[in-house]
Amino acid sequence: MASEDIKETLLEKDYNENCPGCKVDRRKAVQQGVPYKEILVIWVVVLASALPISSLFPFLYFMVRDFNIAKEEEDISYYAGYVGSTLMLGRALTSVFWGMVADRYGRKVVIIFGTFSVVVLNTLFGLSINLWMAIATRFLLGSLNGLLGPIKAYAIELVRCEYQALALSTVSTAWGAGLIIGPALGGFFAQPADKFPVLFSQESVFGRFPYFLPCLVISLLALVVAIACLWLPETLHMPEFHKLQRHDSLEKLESAYGSEEKYMSDNIKTDSSESLYKNWPLMSSILVYCVFSLHDMAYTEIFSLWAVSPRKLGGLNFSTDGVGKTLAFSGLGLLVFQLFVFPQLERRVGFIILARVSGLATIPLLTSYSYIALLSGVTLTVLLTCASVLKNILSVSIITGIFILQNRAVDQHQRGAANGIAMTAMSLFKAIGPAGGGAILSWSQGRQDAAFLPGTQIVFFILNVVEAIGIALTFEPFLVLRQP
Repeated sequence: MASEDIKETLLEKDYNENCPGCKVDRRKAVQQGVPYKEILVIWVVVLASALPISSLFPFLYFMVRDFNIAKEEEDISYYAGYVGSTLMLGRALTSVFWGMVADRYGRKVVIIFGTFSVVVLNTLFGLSINLWMAIATRFLLGSLNGLLGPIKAYAIELVRCEYQALALSTVSTAWGAGLIIGPALGGFFAQPADKFPVLFSQESVFGRFPYFLPCLVISLLALVVAIACLWLPETLHMPEFHKLQRHDSLEKLESAYGSEEKYMSDNIKTDSSESLYKNWPLMSSILVYCVFSLHDMAYTEIFSLWAVSPRKLGGLNFSTDGVGKTLAFSGLGLLVFQLFVFPQLERRVGFIILARVSGLATIPLLTSYSYIALLSGVTLTVLLTCASVLKNILSVSIITGIFILQNRAVDQHQRGAANGIAMTAMSLFKAIGPAGGGAILSWSQGRQDAAFLPGTQIVFFILNVVEAIGIALTFEPFLVLRQP
């Protein structure tokens, strides 16, 4: 009997009323049409967790300047890079742990705890009074918010097989939107006493802590999501609920849904970590993911710092509000693309081809940034916004395909740990991104008259080199797909 037939039969005959995973599977078996409700749930949870990741970038330059730690103006980007990196460093140290927790105790508990950590630690970051407080709160936020790995496993398990690509696309879309909407909120709400003096006085808490309001807005949104998560269904099958049913159909159920005991009898090693590290389809997709993640995080940091830097240092001299508006349009364009265009492209050409084409298109696009910077006024704003929209569309197209590869490379009982490994590796690379991006931008601002790739030209050249490496790794024999 085929695997899908076995699953459908077992859902009818051996469904366990107490097992949360069985409840979800039975609901999926009778579900008709696109699961819009489940897609919306995934979107909101991922968005709430992704917003704080890059929301600081539009005001980080000014925040570090206000800490009075940089001796020269060129050094501000250098210190800002360290603040931007600490969240990913914390996530790298704990992602495998949270993945194991998700595999043992369920996806829901990790989702709830991670969302509540955003509420507390992102609020404290907005109240930072010095560089070390900013670094500490960002590090703890990365360490305690471990849901972005398990949520990919949750997305796969919450919907029927034919909608799994859409669910993972939702994760990457929400992630990408969070990385864009977050900075838009940060840019718009930062320094409210200066922008909205009628509403916020200099003596108020928002005047004394000019970067608290954007953090508070994101934290309040995360609080609403965290409370709503209490009603989420759990998708993990709990073996303890099946131990009382020792008959033939149960053994098939264990085989179909990943009981550790049955998997061991089917020649899968007891040490799931060892088997995962030897799973080359998984590990190759993770390494490709890491390279593109390094590029995207470095770009996110560089774009915001470059946009607000003064013209004499090769920047655009944008205000935090200007950066916020540019990124807000990028988020809107990304949302439209992922909802209406990406599913059609993925079905027609496949996510591997789409990722390669997106990567190749990114290189000339980034090369154009240095020339766009020579413009001014409305022309500069329009072209930069269009370029930002296109860049983020291309990035999310790449990441979505890699998400799908990672989760198809393993079975359910290892998905949490596999995504934890992916998040650890990705977070290490993303920790390098802001620090490296800030250091490179700071260095480039001191070589405006260099003979070879002066100013920010060298920055976008380095970003293109990283992108080219990522494209090369999407080809065989490096990237290997799991055989069905």
